[in-house]
Amino acid sequence: MNLINLKVIYTTFIYTFIITFSFSSYASNNDEEKYKYLDLFGQVFDRVRSSYVEEVSDQELIEKAIDGMLSGLDPHSGYMNEEIWKEMQMDTKGKFGGLGIEITMEEGFVKVIAPIEDTPAYEAGILAGDYIIQIDDTPVFGLTLNEAVELMRGEKGESIKITISRENTEPFELVIVRDFIKIRSVKSEIVDNVGYLRITSFNEQTEKGLKDAIKKIQSKNKINIIGYVLDVRSNPGGLLTQAVKVTDIFLERGEIVSTRGRDKKDIRRYRAKKSDVTNGKPLVVLIDGGSASAAEIVAGALQDHRRAIIVGTQSFGKGSVQTIMPFQVSNSDNLTGIRLTTARYYTPSGESIQGKGITPDIEIQQGEFESFDYRRFAESDLKDSLDKENNDLESNDENNEKELTIFEERLAKDYQLQRAIDLIRGVSLYTETIE
Repeated sequence: MNLINLKVIYTTFIYTFIITFSFSSYASNNDEEKYKYLDLFGQVFDRVRSSYVEEVSDQELIEKAIDGMLSGLDPHSGYMNEEIWKEMQMDTKGKFGGLGIEITMEEGFVKVIAPIEDTPAYEAGILAGDYIIQIDDTPVFGLTLNEAVELMRGEKGESIKITISRENTEPFELVIVRDFIKIRSVKSEIVDNVGYLRITSFNEQTEKGLKDAIKKIQSKNKINIIGYVLDVRSNPGGLLTQAVKVTDIFLERGEIVSTRGRDKKDIRRYRAKKSDVTNGKPLVVLIDGGSASAAEIVAGALQDHRRAIIVGTQSFGKGSVQTIMPFQVSNSDNLTGIRLTTARYYTPSGESIQGKGITPDIEIQQGEFESFDYRRFAESDLKDSLDKENNDLESNDENNEKELTIFEERLAKDYQLQRAIDLIRGVSLYTETIE
């Protein structure tokens, strides 16, 4: 058998493989236009395979082709190989390895949607809106999002050098040590009779974590809680289902969000089903440019229902829904998958926030304190808290005084949170006066 015949057989195999693997849904359409471009794809595949300066495996070429097809649609669609698929499963469960940032591609560079609190990226000072222009010695421009992610991925304890471009600042380098990250999606405190609820991301733990936090706050019998601040600043989003459940905690009835896909008739509506566990107490939601996706669903729904006052700055504006679709590798138990944008979501008033974001009711700039590091508080920080058993009272008082000073210093730097607490006080006082 001569070389020409072998090439014909191989090329025919490639066409058959591609048509079967990726485009079987079109077989019944008998669309010659589609198959014309499939033929072109097969020719390009064959030429790259034989003529590229370095040898590339068929698997790598096909995976890159799939990823290019998806990432070319929008920044949020993409291919997940076996490794990425496994890490994605850990991500939604609140446990994964990496730097701790939610990213997208914009103008050829990696843009930070938001750093995740208590992660290496957050501690290093990365901010929402930063652009990553170089990873170690590799320029980011020209890379796909998956390729950039692969470069940032590594073993726990390994360091990575990234170059950051930030508005009104010369590009600078940061060295970050990779770590295995366990996300605590909900944090809570009591600040001057106001329940402070901080959601860092929307994963499978979020609803339960928020309910537990509210119950803990309400269990402090000696403290009259006058309202709540829900902080979703620098929250990159997460699971749509969790956004719905979190919103439902504060609503008694009504629509929370709707999603609309390619077929305009295919509308899915999510409605509140439970009572307001905060008993209608005044609520302020804090947002900023790092509040995206699920965080915007919550803020938009509570704003439309006039259940909360939205304070801060314009949110990110990610109003699309991605569906995760698994695929099994042939002759293997391993899974890969794709992340495909399948719908846009709309607030209860019918507004799409894609590319626009949520506009706060009261705009308050954070200024230089945007990266405020929230401190975790313990039982001992609460007013009238019981002393630790067998502790020296004088020593305990000294520690409390020291901790209180730290708290006051940090609260003084978070201008947005200060104004939110003041707003809760004002609304509460007005309500009491009316009654």
